[in-house]
Amino acid sequence: MSIFLVGGGPDTVSTPVIFDQFTAEARRRTGGSRPPRIAMVLVDHEGSAEYFLPAYLDPLHRRTPSEVTTVLLRRHGHVDPRAFDGVDAIVVGGGPTPVYAEGLQTAAPAIRQAVAAGASYLGFSAGAMIAPERAIVGGYRIRGVEVCPEEASEGLGEVELRAGLGLVSFAVDVHAAQAGTLGRAVAAVVHGLVDRAVAVDENTALVLPHADPGEQRVIGTNNCWLVRGPGPKATVSVLGSVITRG
Repeated sequence: MSIFLVGGGPDTVSTPVIFDQFTAEARRRTGGSRPPRIAMVLVDHEGSAEYFLPAYLDPLHRRTPSEVTTVLLRRHGHVDPRAFDGVDAIVVGGGPTPVYAEGLQTAAPAIRQAVAAGASYLGFSAGAMIAPERAIVGGYRIRGVEVCPEEASEGLGEVELRAGLGLVSFAVDVHAAQAGTLGRAVAAVVHGLVDRAVAVDENTALVLPHADPGEQRVIGTNNCWLVRGPGPKATVSVLGSVITRG
């Protein structure tokens, strides 16, 4: 089973392959004996989840019968770790990254345990950004210098890293080419905030199979940008992009 890190929300995903591969893995996990159990985590602000949930759930239901437990996260709230007991797959949606990072901390060990046991993880935008041990949660300046557009700052000034879910060892940024956040990922490495970062474009996912994280692949139509240190000698390269339309 795999970790899927998507560079945008479901509204930016026009290629079906990301949902196709995720749901195929969830079905394989059950061996066809029952519908897969999926935990769907989404921030809810004054009823916003009712509007955004169909974009996540409809593609799942179109591909496979499933038992979806919706886990709504509210600002300054925390998720019950028991929501992830016995799940075959986990979906974490997009929205305010700092709220996800804070609200899922109590459940992070349960999520890691579920993934280690073979549950697939699908993180969209914020859900991808909080997957690392140390997560970039926002900000648009480093040492007072702008490194990405303020619109991508999540309301933070200086770029901040906070505790993430601990599923991957490198930092993740999203909407890379489309929102200009590749610059933030590069600057985070150059200034020593992280050793490595991957910036994922929209309509694209970085997929890491559990069995061998070294066998990572890129699916979708755009790029994943790998930034490696140390410091000012950091290098940027494009991970093997696979243009897949079905």
